[in-house]
Amino acid sequence: MSKSTAEANKDIAYRLSNNLARLLREFSKDFERRIWRQLNEQGYPEIRPAHVQVFANLGMGSVRVSDLAERAQVTQQAMGKMLKELERLDFIARDIDSADKRAKEIRLTDKGIQLAVDSMKIVDEVYAHYRERVGAEELTALETQLRQVVDKLELEYLPESWTAEQD
Repeated sequence: MSKSTAEANKDIAYRLSNNLARLLREFSKDFERRIWRQLNEQGYPEIRPAHVQVFANLGMGSVRVSDLAERAQVTQQAMGKMLKELERLDFIARDIDSADKRAKEIRLTDKGIQLAVDSMKIVDEVYAHYRERVGAEELTALETQLRQVVDKLELEYLPESWTAEQD
């Protein structure tokens, strides 16, 4: 017995809405929504989700704008616009690159470092919420499995300078 068109369409819609990519995206959106809400409540209403492209790729050192844009997979113009905004808000500073006087290096200011510290506390709180709701073992297993998959697929999600051997 074959399915009716309506039943076939329902199956297709279900598979489009209920798959690994969608599940990962929904979890990610919930995680980020919780972080943004708490950042706003803790006095960072000016920080927007787009700024993650800077903070997730900058680290605690300094980096050139071109490298930062490449890491974030955005154009230098788009990165420059975000950097101007974050500089105006005093979260980052631009310094002349000591190796190339024509280039600018980006680094966190004291206010930017405090944001990073506060963000890590918030991430810990969000993890605690998920541990309570899902269970510590399940959450740890999920993260471990995702890391293993990312490693097996050889996906490069961390800047090279963060994973290089230290002297």
